[in-house]
Formats: sequence, C-alpha cells, structure tokens
Amino acid sequence: MTLLTQDIGENFAALTLSHLGREYPYKMDLVMGGPEDARPPQDHHPIFHGSFDWHSCVHGWWQVMRLKRLFPALAQGDAIRARGDAMLVPDKVAGELAYLHRPLSAGFERPYGWAWALALHQELALHDAPWADAFAPLAEAFAARFHAFLPKLTYPLRVGTHFNIAFALILTLGWAQTRDPALVALIRDKAIGWFGQDRACQAWEPGGDEFLSPALCEALLMSRLLDRADFADWFHAFLPDLARGEPATLFTPATVSDRSDGKIAHLDGLNLSRAWCWRGIAAALGPGAIADLAEKAARVHLDASLPHVAGDYMGEHWLATFALLALE
Repeated sequence: MTLLTQDIGENFAALTLSHLGREYPYKMDLVMGGPEDARPPQDHHPIFHGSFDWHSCVHGWWQVMRLKRLFPALAQGDAIRARGDAMLVPDKVAGELAYLHRPLSAGFERPYGWAWALALHQELALHDAPWADAFAPLAEAFAARFHAFLPKLTYPLRVGTHFNIAFALILTLGWAQTRDPALVALIRDKAIGWFGQDRACQAWEPGGDEFLSPALCEALLMSRLLDRADFADWFHAFLPDLARGEPATLFTPATVSDRSDGKIAHLDGLNLSRAWCWRGIAAALGPGAIADLAEKAARVHLDASLPHVAGDYMGEHWLATFALLALE
C-alpha cells in the first residue's frame, strides 16, 4: 500500500491550489429565477467559484487544509494560509449564505455538497486560525438542512454518484459527533432503518459514471454506527460470500476508457473511494481473513487509479481529494 508522505501531499496541494481559484470552466448548480441570475460564478459564490464546480471547490479546500495540518512543513503551507486568510472571511461566507437562501436553492448540492461543507468546517476547526468561526454560519445552515431533509427521505439514495446518502452521512457524522448530538441520533436512526436488514448484497456496480460504491459506502457508514461485534455480524450477512471473492465486482477495479470524458473519469474516483472504504471496513472488522481480503482489494484499487490523479482537468479538479481519503 502506498503511504501518504509529505512529497505526495505537496504534489496534491500544488495540483489543487492551481485550480481552487480557477473560475472557468465552471459548472453552475443554478436554477435561474430571472435574467438577473445570469452572472459569473464569482458573483454567486465568493469563495467556491473554482475547481470546475461548487462541491469540488469545497472539498479541494478541505484537502489543502488537511494537508497543511498533517504536514506542518508542507511547501505550500504559507500559500494555503494566505488563501484562507483572504477567502474564509465573514463577508464572503455571507455571500455563500445568500445564494443558499435563494428560494430556488433548496436542493442546492444536496446531499454531497452539504456533507463536504460540514467536513471542511470540521477540518478548519483544527487550525489555529479564525476560519472555522467565520465558516460556522454556513456549516450550521447545512446541518439545519440535514435535520429537515432526513426525516422526509423515506427511501435511501443508493446511487454511486453525488446523491449517495451513505457517503454524505459518513462525512456529516464526523462533524455532528462533536457538535450536534441530535443529528447523530437522526443519522443513526435513519441509517439503521434503511440498511440494518440488508442481506446478500449483489453489488451490481459500477454504473458507467459512478465514483462511489453503493455497497461499500453503506458498509462503511454502518461500521461508524455499530460496535465491532455488531458490525461484523451485519457485514457478514450483508456480503456473505466475500471469502470466495464474491461479488467479484467489488474486488475488480473499474476500467477507465476515456479520462477526458468527465463522467467516465468518475471511475477513477470509484477506484480511489473503494480503496478508502475497504481500508475503513478492514479497520472496523479487526484482524482476520476478511480484513486481509479488504486490505488487498484496497491496494489493487489504489494502484489502478493513483497514477491518474493528474493529467486531464476532468479528473484533475477533484481526484486528489479521493486519493487523500484512500491514502490517509
């Protein structure tokens, strides 16, 4: 397994700093209420107007801030600090909030971007800087949206793209565990209700544009909610044939046929996020044959896509975040 080193961190940080403020190309998540909404991305998003789209910019910020903390001597540390001091300030956060509170923005970035915003706030709070305090109103607004949304989400979103609810709740749970016990309880109640009786998962994946594994994200979420013994019982019922290498789809890295195609390039993200999930599941299970299989699967998936984090902007604007998850 490749280990996260300062050299790798510096490569990731340099890559991401190159596009955090790159305004074009940019894919807006915008429902226009009138001609006045036809404005440049920076007018709508004073902070998160780079990195091709809003959520990629948010988790790009998470990534560089995390690398700065993990490696205090990071070559880009001063540049990251300066960018944070310039951008993560109350008036720019207020601009992001104003967009969020537009009548036509109720579904904006739900739930993927919401969760990454909370993960970013959680990371900012670990730095000796005013950034987390400035960002808090935006984080609290997204937490409030989860409180309102989850009770009415009757059925889980099991897709392998941005709408996957298990992935979003993994990130949100980390934030809520130190700030919002009621949200922790809500996540636990909904997740166990949705997934607690799942058995013999077929893992019909991946779809052609997926960057998340519905099966493994669900399992990783459950590993965060159950104690070791209960999770082991649930997991062995959920994927009962792992010892035989089944479902084979979960052990086989996705083939990426065209990395210049933004949707097909998602499959590199699938390989990296599967590596992250497999490693987390192995840790939750503890030593044993299944954990060994999970670690081996993680290595195979990581090796398939780590070399392709850079090269084409369709992957370059976001893949380093998922590589960091997998390596860390």
